[in-house]
Amino acid sequence: MRPLPSRRRKTRGISLGLFALCLAAAGCLQSQGVSLYIPQSTINATVEQDILFSVEYSCHGVPTIEWTYTSNWGMQKIVEWKPGTQANISQSHQDRVSTFDNGSIQLFSVGVRDSGYYVVTVTEHLGNSQFGTIMLHVSEILYEDLHLVAVFLAFLTAVAAVLISLLWVCNKCAYKFQRKRRHKLKESTTEEIELQDVEC
Repeated sequence: MRPLPSRRRKTRGISLGLFALCLAAAGCLQSQGVSLYIPQSTINATVEQDILFSVEYSCHGVPTIEWTYTSNWGMQKIVEWKPGTQANISQSHQDRVSTFDNGSIQLFSVGVRDSGYYVVTVTEHLGNSQFGTIMLHVSEILYEDLHLVAVFLAFLTAVAAVLISLLWVCNKCAYKFQRKRRHKLKESTTEEIELQDVEC
C-alpha cells in the first residue's frame, strides 16, 4: 500500500510553479524594457577633431535621451531630447553638439578639456531606463609642433646659407679691390721713382 501524498509536497510544487511563473514574467518584462548598444566604449582623438558618440537603443514608445559629461572638472549635462523633437542643449555645448534620432551625438572641435566619461541614459515613458558610458581621451598633436620647429630650422639654415654666400662674395670683391689698389700704388710709386731718376 502506498502512502497518501502529504501536504508538504503539494505546497512545494505550488511554490516551484509560482517561482517559474515569476521568472517567466520577469523575462517578459525585461524583453519589454530598454536595451542599449554602444559599439565603441573608448575613443582616442586629437585636438580639433569631430567625434561621433555612436549608440543604438530599442524600447517601446519614444524615450528620453540624456547625455552627461564627467571629468576632473566636474559633471555637467550636455543635451536631453526625445527623438523627433528639438534637443535641449546646454549653454556650454550650444554650437558644438549635433543629435541623432538613434541616440548618438556628435561633438565638434574637441579639446584636451573634453577628455572624460560621457554617459548616455535612455528612459522610456514607463520609467525603465538604461545607461552606458563612453570614455574619450583627447591628446594634442605633437607632430604639428615638430613640423613648425622643422620649418623654422629650415628657414634659419636658408638664411645662414644666404649670409655665408654674401660674405664670400664680399670677401672676393674686397680682395680684388685691394689687389687693384696695390697694383695702382705700385705703378704710381714706380712712376715717381722713374720721374725722380729722370730729374736727377
